[in-house]
Amino acid sequence: METGASIVRHDPTVRLAAFNRVSTDGVDAAADAVGRIFCPHRLTPEQTTSSEFFALHNSAVFGGLSVNYVAYGGSVSIDPGCLERFFLLQIPVHGSARIQTASRDIATAPGASASLLSPTIPTRMTWQSNCAQIILLVDRRLIEQRAAALAGRPAGAIEFEPAVDLRSAAGRALQSQILEFVDLAECLGPRRPLSPVAAANIRETLLGALLHGQHHSASDAIERFGGRAETLPQSLRRAREFLYAHADEPLDLAQLAAAAGTGIRALQLGFQRHFGMSISEMLRDIRLAHLNVRLAVASPNDSITDIAFELGFTHLSRMASAYRAKFGEPPSATLRGMN
Repeated sequence: METGASIVRHDPTVRLAAFNRVSTDGVDAAADAVGRIFCPHRLTPEQTTSSEFFALHNSAVFGGLSVNYVAYGGSVSIDPGCLERFFLLQIPVHGSARIQTASRDIATAPGASASLLSPTIPTRMTWQSNCAQIILLVDRRLIEQRAAALAGRPAGAIEFEPAVDLRSAAGRALQSQILEFVDLAECLGPRRPLSPVAAANIRETLLGALLHGQHHSASDAIERFGGRAETLPQSLRRAREFLYAHADEPLDLAQLAAAAGTGIRALQLGFQRHFGMSISEMLRDIRLAHLNVRLAVASPNDSITDIAFELGFTHLSRMASAYRAKFGEPPSATLRGMN
């Protein structure tokens, strides 16, 4: 049923209108339709008359990411349990919301705070006062694989602090980047696909903003492995930077030690003490991280073998085994899954 008049009353600038997926004033129809896009959930109007309720969902999807405009009339409770397959960043543009997780109860409001839901944490929400939100959906695999690449450890569950302060520098930057994503989607429209280069740039920008700008369970590991911890000696910072810059070249310990400004033995001990791995293990991890990024932006016809050789891998079966251990899937699955 047409609900445009109700929507316009509270938000005259509905976003992503050309990408409409759901527009209904039926509760069951809304729960079913929105559930097919996100995940199954219970939807219950709270002190809302039948004339007040509506559901609107516009969604633009770009390979592993989607940006959404979702609005409900009146006040509703939403119980999705665990999201399981994805992360949701919800930025209110009208009304307000309360979010209950396993250990937190937070309130969000336009310009003040947003919510960031993790797939492994049970969640319940109440959207109040004709709440409308811009929602970024990120495939769970993208976050977990990128965190693994940044933290130097195998991929595993990542859990974010659910409250996002939109008044902080990181929060403002994240909101700005998502709104730019919305603007781009609206400019392109549903019939013009996002170019692979643009999609890769957006993906990298948003993953970086989330994993570096918002606190989560791998933040400390990323800080330590990334060499940004204050206790990391300058020699190890320089050595790690050298490995990143020359990851596609054979490892030369004498050259690495000279670049770091220390001895080979001191460097070896330093890597074990501060990073918990050998120099060669870190180089392999850096190469695997580069391979993951390259596969995420490659076309389906690109050769995994060629990319691997370009990154310095010489033993493909060992590479494939190490890649699976780190990212939880073979390189071919990453290549297929991102296209």
